[in-house]
Amino acid sequence: MAQWNIKNVALRGVTGTVPNNPKKTIELGLFTKEEADIFDNTVGIKKRYVATEDICASDLCCDAAERLIACLGWEKESIDVLIFESVTGDYRTPPTSSILQHRLGLPMSTFVMDIPMGCCGCIYAINVAANLLTTGNVKRALLLVGDTATRMGSPYDRSRVPLFGDCGTALALEYDTSAHDIIIDFNTMGSGYEALMTPHGGFRNPITVESFRYEDFGNGIIRSPKDTLINGMDVFAFAISRPPVSIKKLMEKYGLNTENVDYFLIHQANKLIVDRIVKKLRLPLEKTPYDLQEFGNLGGCSIPMLMVYNLASEIENRPLTMVCSAFGLGLTWGTMILRTDKVKIDNIAYV
Repeated sequence: MAQWNIKNVALRGVTGTVPNNPKKTIELGLFTKEEADIFDNTVGIKKRYVATEDICASDLCCDAAERLIACLGWEKESIDVLIFESVTGDYRTPPTSSILQHRLGLPMSTFVMDIPMGCCGCIYAINVAANLLTTGNVKRALLLVGDTATRMGSPYDRSRVPLFGDCGTALALEYDTSAHDIIIDFNTMGSGYEALMTPHGGFRNPITVESFRYEDFGNGIIRSPKDTLINGMDVFAFAISRPPVSIKKLMEKYGLNTENVDYFLIHQANKLIVDRIVKKLRLPLEKTPYDLQEFGNLGGCSIPMLMVYNLASEIENRPLTMVCSAFGLGLTWGTMILRTDKVKIDNIAYV
């Protein structure tokens, strides 16, 4: 079992940045007014923020990072680790984390790493960084989690375009011997990798002329092999079955229940999936925040943006026990028990 109990690491701050380009469902040009209303009410995503072609995930994350560093009052020389979690890096090579180290003016001694894990990315990044910090060999880590996922798919694919929004987030972790343990459980079902994938563009299937040829799959799904695809039924079946089991087992193991957990932060894939998980686990609605109506599916940014958008006042002013669940590419899913104490939150920026 891939499970970690990480000591001596505290979450110090969180913030997020989105492109100042909101798009309502009807404005996407894919639906009639009636269809858009049905989508909004069923899937729960009424608006998303879409990056223009000149904005990359690194730009959004860089803005979030600069603001969070200032909010915390950290000296840049004190940051030992920089992790960039994204499936939309600036280039195939070099790693975007090395570029961000330079852009942010961090010391050359900073350990940098790219992690391309999609919707599970925030929990992956916390796991890696916290394990680096736990012994005290390094003291401070900056995690930049972000994607411009709207640019990965076909603009004519009604199964994907309305679901995603673009975002960059920054999280700060620090070595602290008084911190509560961070508990993380991870699972992978690689046999299902084709449910969420980009067929062409890697070394298995390099870009060719065929990569740009659109095919009509019916039901408003028009895409080419270079575009990211979603097998909706497979993803839905996976998301409502595997993650709830992980959540339940981890809670039982550590004596948690709906009474002693303050909030359940569930990856905001869509309302149908989140609602089904909530119902399966009998979670109190008042303890399960939603922000997909405002931002759509933000991939790895889902969990930090729930903290910033929904819980800023509480997470800043009192200790919280949160159970976080993410699931996506791979297929992977992870559950995290995170106990926080007066975390700094900088308001969402729109750039």
